[in-house]
Amino acid sequence: MPEVEVLVGQVVPAISAAVGAYGVGVLSRVQDAAAQGTVGLGRRLLARLLGVAAEPGRLEGAVEDLAAAEEDDPDAVAALRLQVRRILLEHPELAAELAGMFPAGPQAHATGTRSVAVAGDNTGPITTGDNSPVRDGG
Repeated sequence: MPEVEVLVGQVVPAISAAVGAYGVGVLSRVQDAAAQGTVGLGRRLLARLLGVAAEPGRLEGAVEDLAAAEEDDPDAVAALRLQVRRILLEHPELAAELAGMFPAGPQAHATGTRSVAVAGDNTGPITTGDNSPVRDGG
């Protein structure tokens, strides 16, 4: 099963895009299979999550709050993340299914003070700390 935190990090932006495009109306549009792109993906993800949620009203409430919030409200996004995480932890088979809906590619995840994560290529030094010995080579 893919790491839930990584998956939540992929699922929530897609749902947020759908909410941004449709507002609270996204809840009534989740069955429309003709949607494409990120908004369509967000709607499909939301439909799957709503379909298995023990308490779909909680997820719907988070979507409604996000729709009513100021653009990119971190608290509203966090509330959605919490609901998505709960559902995925309760349904590991769904987590595996949803992970398959995202293209495979480089992923990096760093946690903790001064952590560094690189997904893809790096062409220079990476350091952390207040007194790094790395100097500009120019």
